[in-house]
Amino acid sequence: MLKIPKITETEWEIMRLIWTKHPITSGELIDQLSAQDRSWHPKTARTLLGRLVKKGALKYEPLGRSYVYEPLVTEEECIGSASESFLDRVFGGSLQPMLAYFVKNQKLTKQDFKELGEILEGREKPQNKRGKK
Repeated sequence: MLKIPKITETEWEIMRLIWTKHPITSGELIDQLSAQDRSWHPKTARTLLGRLVKKGALKYEPLGRSYVYEPLVTEEECIGSASESFLDRVFGGSLQPMLAYFVKNQKLTKQDFKELGEILEGREKPQNKRGKK
């Protein structure tokens, strides 16, 4: 089973760009980051790319004097891992208190409640091994 690396908040910014624009060179990535937020320093971006490679989130291939980066994990896999970690740390792994907290403390529209209801109703329907209802 693939171990999903723990990604820091700053590393998420790098990964989001790579997930949407891969393959991408380090120079292209730095240009994209700088266009979004002028406070990014190229050395910081390169350091984070190196960390993400060491963690197993990215792979790279040399291309001339640059490197081309590709993700080794999907955004969905990382979201799932981060969500489970959050649920375990903050709510002791229990989903009900987390949902109750967010429903009580967030401004939800009628449309939000409708969509949540549809999601919950969909989960209640039994499915066979092929995923048919």
